[in-house]
Amino acid sequence: MPTHPETRIGHVHLKVADLDRAIAFYRDVMGLQVTQTYGTQAAFLGAGGYHHHIGLNTWDSAGGPRPPRGSTGLYHTAFLYPDRQALAQALQRALDAGITIDGAADHGVSEAIYFQDPDGNGIEIYRDRDPADWPRGADGALAMSIAPLDLNALLAEA
Repeated sequence: MPTHPETRIGHVHLKVADLDRAIAFYRDVMGLQVTQTYGTQAAFLGAGGYHHHIGLNTWDSAGGPRPPRGSTGLYHTAFLYPDRQALAQALQRALDAGITIDGAADHGVSEAIYFQDPDGNGIEIYRDRDPADWPRGADGALAMSIAPLDLNALLAEA
């Protein structure tokens, strides 16, 4: 039996090495608000009054190293923005903070930009196109792609 079609991922909880550094990234770069902290070991951040979209903790990871390349773990957390202007503003905030962009793509169904948080966790910021505009093959199946995304044109909308 498939899961209910309105099921969504409610939040992501990450192990981090330095809680203050992680809070600063998710608050100042990603624009989330701190909704609660638990001493010096955990924090929860959300948007739009939601209790939390991101949980951060140092319970098993305080002072720990970044995971080595080629190891298993979280590939990225994706932040969905409501429109192209909001995505452009998020990209501008990341660039203003000196974040290195790892990649950007037009997937046909969405436009996406990729970078990392201070602990090496992948971040995707993206916006979906209207589902009526999603590319489809002759059989009606989605035909996603990995085409270049013009970041300068996107930033012009910030």
